[in-house]
Amino acid sequence: MSDPLLEQDDASTPLTPDERADLIPSYITLRRELNEAEQANIFEAEQWSFSRKRDVLNEAFLLRLHKRMFGQVWKWAGKYRTSERNIGVPSFRIPMDLNQLLGDAKYWIEHNTFEPDEIAYRFHHKLVFIHPFPNGNGRHARMATDLLLKSLGWERFSWGSRTLIDANTVRAKYVAALRAADGHEYGLLKGFVRG
Repeated sequence: MSDPLLEQDDASTPLTPDERADLIPSYITLRRELNEAEQANIFEAEQWSFSRKRDVLNEAFLLRLHKRMFGQVWKWAGKYRTSERNIGVPSFRIPMDLNQLLGDAKYWIEHNTFEPDEIAYRFHHKLVFIHPFPNGNGRHARMATDLLLKSLGWERFSWGSRTLIDANTVRAKYVAALRAADGHEYGLLKGFVRG
């Protein structure tokens, strides 16, 4: 059975050769090993990030969160991508678009523009849409969104995992919901985040 280290699908973010060369653990040769190392790093970041109140709507915090999530696995963790992707804004726009999103989210909260769940899923969608990092954008955006919900006094999202379905089905529904939101149709994402 094949287990290539960096196998991609149409919803994955491809890494450049330079980004792939920034893999820290030298023992990793299989995708399964990479997933395990990233998951262990993410678990530690989750313990750190939920241990106290965080200013999620702060650019420096979002960079630090990504570094905490992936810094033991990738040298580029916590740094904006500098290359173009199959999704996301052009790399030169990342800081500007991210700061626009943070300002929008602060406005939504201050002016009660939307209910907390809608603020959170709109924030999540736009953060994934910007795609600020070489990889890990969805996982980073989900954790940042859950931290935002916590700061608003709400429960974390279930991210489609309340039913007993396989991970591939959950991922497919997640990607479909994000793609619909790209066209300003948020119904699938709204149903997914608490589904």
